[in-house]
Amino acid sequence: MTRTMRRLAAAAFLALLVSSTQGAQLVREFRGTNNGMTPTFTVEAPWILDWRLDGDYDQLVALEVTLVEAKSGRHVGQVLQTKRKGNGVRLFKQGGTYQLRVSGSLARWTLKVQQLTPEEAELYTPR
Repeated sequence: MTRTMRRLAAAAFLALLVSSTQGAQLVREFRGTNNGMTPTFTVEAPWILDWRLDGDYDQLVALEVTLVEAKSGRHVGQVLQTKRKGNGVRLFKQGGTYQLRVSGSLARWTLKVQQLTPEEAELYTPR
């Protein structure tokens, strides 16, 4: 099996785990078209950010998401930056109380913060 096929199979398996009722637990869901900060949320490690970007134009959309420590306002890091419609997940191995700084252009975005078990996190394979 090629590396690409293995990655696709792992991504499909993770998506199945995330969507199952016994799997990941939804902590918060954010939707919007505007720029700004999400409300705070608290998660324990491990957790994922499941994101989706859509828009009316194929090449003019853009989305940038940054993780911010809610209490101090400290920039933790950039979560994603894309100029294409699509979706994906990002695994985090540190818990805390956070906010997401979202900057979008001609975009409709959905961000789901989901709590994982350590066993589910072991199955995650980054692309």
